[in-house]
Amino acid sequence: MGMFLTKLMGLFCNQEHKVIIVGLDNAGKTTILYQFLMNEVVHTSPTIGSNVEEIVVKNTHFLMWDIGGQDMLRSTWSTYYTNTEDLRKAAVLVFANKQDMKNSMSAAEISKFLTLTSIKDHPWHIQACCALTGEGLGQGLEWMTMKTAAK
Repeated sequence: MGMFLTKLMGLFCNQEHKVIIVGLDNAGKTTILYQFLMNEVVHTSPTIGSNVEEIVVKNTHFLMWDIGGQDMLRSTWSTYYTNTEDLRKAAVLVFANKQDMKNSMSAAEISKFLTLTSIKDHPWHIQACCALTGEGLGQGLEWMTMKTAAK
């Protein structure tokens, strides 16, 4: 019985979820990725292509794809999720990064600007954060973990 429970828990607790990190260039995507991975700021340069890392939180594995945000790369974003049936079940997490900057929009202002309340077919959340200090990132990841555990 013990081996059965171990295998059963393995099916439900050690899930891997794919995360695609997209956003405008210089938005802090790579800084956020490496804050999750190493809990520290890594000096980065513009991402050409992608960075891929695995993050594990409470037995949940997140395979995170950080995709470059320059204008010339945005047309390639769809190749990362083309023919992905799982997008029907995708949750949307928006990090309102750079909250440490003087004139940054608040999470509420960004939500209104992006009309996030119009998203009815996917769970979504907007999280204020600062990638440089890590503030708010944990709360966003916790939301992702809760959403993936509910599936």
